[in-house]
Amino acid sequence: MPPRPTTMLSTRPAGASSRPVGAVTRGTTNPNRLRRMDRWIAAVHGPALRRSTAAPVAVDLGYGAAPWTAVELLERLRGAEPRTEVVGIEIEPARVAAARPYERAGLRFLHGGFEIPLPAPERPLLIRAANVLRQYDEDQVAAVWERLCARLAPGGLLVEGTCDEIGRRHVWVALGPEGPRTVTFATRLGSLARPSDLAERLPKALIHRNVPGEPVHAFLRDFDRAWAASAPYASLGARQRWIRTARELSADWPLTGTGTDGLRRWRQGEITVNWSALAPNSR
Repeated sequence: MPPRPTTMLSTRPAGASSRPVGAVTRGTTNPNRLRRMDRWIAAVHGPALRRSTAAPVAVDLGYGAAPWTAVELLERLRGAEPRTEVVGIEIEPARVAAARPYERAGLRFLHGGFEIPLPAPERPLLIRAANVLRQYDEDQVAAVWERLCARLAPGGLLVEGTCDEIGRRHVWVALGPEGPRTVTFATRLGSLARPSDLAERLPKALIHRNVPGEPVHAFLRDFDRAWAASAPYASLGARQRWIRTARELSADWPLTGTGTDGLRRWRQGEITVNWSALAPNSR
Protein backbone atom coordinates (compact mmCIF):
# COMPACT_ATOMS: atom_id res chain seq x y z
CA MET A 1 0.00 0.00 0.00
CA PRO A 2 1.38 3.46 -0.85
CA PRO A 3 1.74 5.96 2.01
CA ARG A 4 -1.25 8.19 2.64
CA PRO A 5 -0.60 11.21 0.35
CA THR A 6 -1.05 13.98 2.90
CA THR A 7 1.87 15.93 1.48
CA MET A 8 -0.21 16.71 -1.60
CA LEU A 9 -2.21 19.30 0.27
CA SER A 10 0.82 21.35 1.23
CA THR A 11 0.36 25.06 0.59
CA ARG A 12 4.07 25.66 0.03
CA PRO A 13 4.80 27.23 -3.35
CA ALA A 14 6.33 25.11 -6.07
CA GLY A 15 10.06 25.03 -5.70
CA ALA A 16 10.02 25.78 -1.97
CA SER A 17 11.28 22.26 -1.23
CA SER A 18 13.25 19.72 -3.24
CA ARG A 19 10.91 16.98 -2.03
CA PRO A 20 8.30 16.13 -4.69
CA VAL A 21 4.65 16.65 -3.77
CA GLY A 22 2.53 13.50 -3.86
CA ALA A 23 2.89 9.77 -3.35
CA VAL A 24 4.20 6.91 -5.47
CA THR A 25 1.56 5.15 -7.58
CA ARG A 26 1.53 1.52 -8.67
CA GLY A 27 3.09 2.57 -11.96
CA THR A 28 0.97 0.27 -14.12
CA THR A 29 1.34 1.15 -17.80
CA ASN A 30 1.00 -0.39 -21.25
CA PRO A 31 1.71 0.78 -24.79
CA ASN A 32 -1.31 2.52 -26.36
CA ARG A 33 -3.14 2.61 -23.04
CA LEU A 34 -3.85 6.34 -23.38
CA ARG A 35 -4.42 6.54 -27.13
CA ARG A 36 -8.08 7.58 -26.79
CA MET A 37 -7.23 10.40 -24.43
CA ASP A 38 -4.31 11.49 -26.63
CA ARG A 39 -6.48 11.48 -29.74
CA TRP A 40 -9.02 13.73 -28.04
CA ILE A 41 -6.32 16.09 -26.74
CA ALA A 42 -4.74 16.43 -30.17
CA ALA A 43 -8.10 17.22 -31.77
CA VAL A 44 -9.49 19.56 -29.12
CA HIS A 45 -6.32 21.24 -27.84
CA GLY A 46 -4.35 21.16 -31.10
CA PRO A 47 -5.35 24.72 -32.08
CA ALA A 48 -3.98 26.05 -28.79
CA LEU A 49 -0.70 24.22 -29.38
CA ARG A 50 -0.42 25.72 -32.84
CA ARG A 51 -1.12 29.25 -31.58
CA SER A 52 1.77 29.12 -29.13
CA THR A 53 4.57 31.52 -30.09
CA ALA A 54 7.18 29.31 -28.39
CA ALA A 55 7.47 25.55 -28.72
CA PRO A 56 4.50 24.27 -26.67
CA VAL A 57 5.33 22.06 -23.68
CA ALA A 58 3.15 19.13 -22.59
CA VAL A 59 3.61 17.24 -19.32
CA ASP A 60 2.90 13.54 -18.87
CA LEU A 61 2.47 13.48 -15.09
CA GLY A 62 2.96 10.12 -13.39
CA TYR A 63 3.80 8.15 -16.53
CA GLY A 64 4.55 5.03 -14.49
CA ALA A 65 7.09 2.26 -14.45
CA ALA A 66 7.85 2.56 -18.18
CA PRO A 67 7.92 5.68 -20.39
CA TRP A 68 5.65 4.42 -23.18
CA THR A 69 2.86 6.94 -22.61
CA ALA A 70 5.24 9.91 -22.75
CA VAL A 71 6.86 8.63 -25.94
CA GLU A 72 3.44 8.15 -27.53
CA LEU A 73 2.19 11.55 -26.35
CA LEU A 74 5.08 13.23 -28.16
CA GLU A 75 4.30 11.38 -31.39
CA ARG A 76 0.59 12.14 -31.23
CA LEU A 77 0.88 15.80 -30.30
CA ARG A 78 3.52 16.40 -32.96
CA GLY A 79 0.90 15.28 -35.44
CA ALA A 80 -1.09 18.33 -34.32
CA GLU A 81 1.87 20.69 -33.79
CA PRO A 82 5.39 19.56 -34.83
CA ARG A 83 7.11 21.92 -32.36
CA THR A 84 5.55 20.26 -29.31
CA GLU A 85 7.88 19.11 -26.54
CA VAL A 86 6.94 16.54 -23.89
CA VAL A 87 8.23 16.27 -20.34
CA GLY A 88 7.55 13.07 -18.41
CA ILE A 89 7.41 13.63 -14.65
CA GLU A 90 7.58 10.81 -12.09
CA ILE A 91 7.82 10.88 -8.31
CA GLU A 92 9.77 7.60 -8.15
CA PRO A 93 13.49 8.27 -8.95
CA ALA A 94 14.11 4.75 -10.29
CA ARG A 95 11.42 5.26 -12.92
CA VAL A 96 13.03 8.49 -14.07
CA ALA A 97 16.40 6.76 -14.35
CA ALA A 98 14.84 3.95 -16.39
CA ALA A 99 13.23 6.46 -18.75
CA ARG A 100 16.34 8.56 -19.41
CA PRO A 101 17.64 6.31 -22.24
CA TYR A 102 14.48 7.20 -24.18
CA GLU A 103 15.19 10.93 -24.14
CA ARG A 104 15.62 12.63 -27.49
CA ALA A 105 14.99 16.01 -29.03
CA GLY A 106 11.67 17.22 -27.64
CA LEU A 107 11.39 14.52 -24.97
CA ARG A 108 12.86 14.61 -21.47
CA PHE A 109 12.13 13.14 -18.04
CA LEU A 110 12.19 14.82 -14.63
CA HIS A 111 11.86 13.71 -11.03
CA GLY A 112 8.89 15.44 -9.39
CA GLY A 113 5.23 15.46 -8.52
CA PHE A 114 2.30 17.85 -8.38
CA GLU A 115 4.63 20.83 -8.11
CA ILE A 116 5.53 20.30 -11.82
CA PRO A 117 9.26 21.10 -11.50
CA LEU A 118 9.87 22.75 -14.86
CA PRO A 119 12.65 25.35 -14.87
CA ALA A 120 11.41 28.95 -14.78
CA PRO A 121 9.97 30.55 -16.83
CA GLU A 122 8.82 27.37 -18.60
CA ARG A 123 5.14 26.52 -18.11
CA PRO A 124 3.19 23.70 -19.76
CA LEU A 125 0.38 24.28 -22.22
CA LEU A 126 -0.89 20.81 -21.35
CA ILE A 127 -0.74 18.60 -18.27
CA ARG A 128 -2.04 15.08 -18.68
CA ALA A 129 -2.53 13.19 -15.40
CA ALA A 130 -3.94 9.75 -16.19
CA ASN A 131 -4.57 7.13 -13.49
CA VAL A 132 -2.79 9.27 -10.90
CA LEU A 133 -5.51 10.35 -8.46
CA ARG A 134 -7.24 6.99 -7.98
CA GLN A 135 -5.34 6.32 -4.74
CA TYR A 136 -6.19 9.69 -3.21
CA ASP A 137 -9.21 10.71 -1.18
CA GLU A 138 -12.05 12.46 -2.98
CA ASP A 139 -11.71 15.53 -0.76
CA GLN A 140 -8.12 15.99 -1.93
CA VAL A 141 -8.95 16.23 -5.64
CA ALA A 142 -9.95 19.91 -5.75
CA ALA A 143 -6.65 20.99 -4.19
CA VAL A 144 -4.66 18.94 -6.70
CA TRP A 145 -6.64 20.35 -9.60
CA GLU A 146 -6.07 23.88 -8.35
CA ARG A 147 -2.37 23.31 -7.90
CA LEU A 148 -1.90 21.80 -11.35
CA CYS A 149 -4.00 24.44 -13.10
CA ALA A 150 -1.91 27.15 -11.44
CA ARG A 151 1.14 25.74 -13.23
CA LEU A 152 -0.45 25.97 -16.70
CA ALA A 153 0.62 28.53 -19.27
CA PRO A 154 -2.09 30.96 -20.45
CA GLY A 155 -4.55 29.01 -22.57
CA GLY A 156 -3.36 25.75 -21.02
CA LEU A 157 -5.35 22.59 -20.35
CA LEU A 158 -5.28 19.95 -17.60
CA VAL A 159 -6.68 16.53 -18.51
CA GLU A 160 -7.19 14.22 -15.53
CA GLY A 161 -8.91 10.86 -15.59
CA THR A 162 -8.82 7.10 -15.54
CA CYS A 163 -8.77 4.22 -18.00
CA ASP A 164 -8.58 0.44 -17.91
CA GLU A 165 -5.33 -1.45 -18.33
CA ILE A 166 -5.51 -1.81 -22.12
CA GLY A 167 -7.19 1.48 -22.99
CA ARG A 168 -10.65 0.28 -23.95
CA ARG A 169 -12.54 2.54 -21.53
CA HIS A 170 -11.72 6.05 -20.38
CA VAL A 171 -13.39 8.88 -18.51
CA TRP A 172 -11.58 12.18 -18.04
CA VAL A 173 -12.15 15.75 -16.91
CA ALA A 174 -10.74 18.70 -18.86
CA LEU A 175 -9.86 21.78 -16.81
CA GLY A 176 -8.63 25.28 -17.49
CA PRO A 177 -7.33 27.90 -15.03
CA GLU A 178 -10.95 28.66 -14.10
CA GLY A 179 -11.63 25.05 -13.12
CA PRO A 180 -13.31 21.97 -14.65
CA ARG A 181 -14.93 22.39 -18.05
CA THR A 182 -16.05 19.05 -19.45
CA VAL A 183 -16.21 15.31 -18.81
CA THR A 184 -15.50 12.90 -21.67
CA PHE A 185 -16.60 9.27 -21.85
CA ALA A 186 -14.63 7.25 -24.43
CA THR A 187 -14.69 3.57 -25.30
CA ARG A 188 -13.86 0.93 -27.85
CA LEU A 189 -17.41 0.40 -29.00
CA GLY A 190 -17.07 -3.29 -29.76
CA SER A 191 -16.33 -3.98 -26.09
CA LEU A 192 -19.29 -2.07 -24.66
CA ALA A 193 -22.41 -3.81 -23.37
CA ARG A 194 -23.99 -0.61 -22.04
CA PRO A 195 -22.66 2.92 -21.39
CA SER A 196 -22.87 2.62 -17.61
CA ASP A 197 -20.06 0.05 -17.83
CA LEU A 198 -17.86 3.16 -18.00
CA ALA A 199 -18.80 3.97 -14.39
CA GLU A 200 -15.89 1.89 -13.10
CA ARG A 201 -13.52 4.32 -14.85
CA LEU A 202 -15.01 7.55 -13.50
CA PRO A 203 -12.29 9.88 -12.18
CA LYS A 204 -11.88 10.25 -8.44
CA ALA A 205 -14.00 13.39 -8.32
CA LEU A 206 -17.02 11.43 -9.58
CA ILE A 207 -16.62 7.72 -8.90
CA HIS A 208 -18.04 7.84 -5.38
CA ARG A 209 -20.93 10.04 -6.59
CA ASN A 210 -22.49 7.40 -8.82
CA VAL A 211 -25.41 7.00 -6.42
CA PRO A 212 -29.07 8.05 -6.63
CA GLY A 213 -29.52 11.79 -6.21
CA GLU A 214 -26.19 12.70 -7.81
CA PRO A 215 -26.03 14.17 -11.35
CA VAL A 216 -23.52 11.65 -12.67
CA HIS A 217 -25.81 8.79 -11.63
CA ALA A 218 -28.72 10.39 -13.47
CA PHE A 219 -26.54 10.94 -16.53
CA LEU A 220 -25.42 7.31 -16.69
CA ARG A 221 -29.03 6.17 -16.19
CA ASP A 222 -30.16 8.31 -19.13
CA PHE A 223 -27.13 7.19 -21.15
CA ASP A 224 -28.23 3.57 -20.74
CA ARG A 225 -31.82 4.46 -21.65
CA ALA A 226 -30.70 6.24 -24.82
CA TRP A 227 -28.50 3.25 -25.69
CA ALA A 228 -31.45 0.90 -25.26
CA ALA A 229 -33.71 3.14 -27.34
CA SER A 230 -31.08 3.13 -30.09
CA ALA A 231 -30.94 -0.67 -30.27
CA PRO A 232 -32.50 -0.79 -33.77
CA TYR A 233 -29.38 0.98 -35.07
CA ALA A 234 -27.18 -1.90 -33.87
CA SER A 235 -27.84 -3.65 -37.19
CA LEU A 236 -25.83 -0.82 -38.80
CA GLY A 237 -22.95 -1.31 -36.39
CA ALA A 238 -21.99 -0.20 -32.88
CA ARG A 239 -20.76 3.16 -34.16
CA GLN A 240 -24.14 4.09 -35.65
CA ARG A 241 -25.85 3.02 -32.45
CA TRP A 242 -23.48 5.20 -30.41
CA ILE A 243 -24.10 8.21 -32.65
CA ARG A 244 -27.85 7.75 -32.35
CA THR A 245 -27.45 7.42 -28.57
CA ALA A 246 -25.57 10.72 -28.48
CA ARG A 247 -28.34 12.44 -30.40
CA GLU A 248 -30.95 11.06 -27.99
CA LEU A 249 -28.87 12.07 -24.98
CA SER A 250 -28.28 15.60 -26.25
CA ALA A 251 -32.00 16.34 -25.94
CA ASP A 252 -31.67 16.38 -22.14
CA TRP A 253 -27.96 16.84 -21.41
CA PRO A 254 -25.52 19.58 -22.54
CA LEU A 255 -23.22 17.60 -24.79
CA THR A 256 -20.47 19.66 -26.38
CA GLY A 257 -19.98 19.96 -30.12
CA THR A 258 -23.31 18.64 -31.31
CA GLY A 259 -22.61 19.81 -34.88
CA THR A 260 -20.07 18.46 -37.38
CA ASP A 261 -17.24 18.48 -34.85
CA GLY A 262 -19.40 16.63 -32.37
CA LEU A 263 -20.30 13.99 -34.92
CA ARG A 264 -16.60 13.48 -35.66
CA ARG A 265 -15.89 12.88 -31.96
CA TRP A 266 -18.94 10.63 -31.58
CA ARG A 267 -17.66 8.50 -34.46
CA GLN A 268 -14.50 7.94 -32.40
CA GLY A 269 -16.55 6.46 -29.54
CA GLU A 270 -16.54 9.63 -27.43
CA ILE A 271 -19.21 11.73 -25.75
CA THR A 272 -18.35 14.95 -23.91
CA VAL A 273 -20.69 16.74 -21.51
CA ASN A 274 -20.32 20.05 -19.68
CA TRP A 275 -18.89 19.62 -16.19
CA SER A 276 -21.61 21.84 -14.71
CA ALA A 277 -24.19 19.16 -15.56
CA LEU A 278 -22.30 16.42 -13.69
CA ALA A 279 -20.71 18.40 -10.85
CA PRO A 280 -21.26 16.63 -7.51
CA ASN A 281 -23.84 17.94 -5.11
CA SER A 282 -22.45 19.68 -2.04
CA ARG A 283 -22.19 17.58 1.10
